[in-house]
Amino acid sequence: MSEGESRRIAHELMSEPHIRGRRVSVRQVYALVEERGENPEAVADRYDLDVADVYHALAYYHDHPREMRDVEDERDDAIADFRESIDRPEGVDPDTA
Repeated sequence: MSEGESRRIAHELMSEPHIRGRRVSVRQVYALVEERGENPEAVADRYDLDVADVYHALAYYHDHPREMRDVEDERDDAIADFRESIDRPEGVDPDTA
């Protein structure tokens, strides 16, 4: 295992760090626990994870701020590109709903 790589966090399934063997991203865990204020044990139960997986994901998020910022920027760019590419009827703007 290379330096900085975690036993619980992987990159092989998705385009961003996730809990090894699962499709739950580090960013998703961070959003649930630190942005929405959900209990780490409840998040672990909801996704059938060890609570240690949740805490490792949070630690990874904070230990790799540049990588996580890049992941968030890539996701924001992809969403913006998608919104621009959708063929909508004239006068329909999803941002003003």
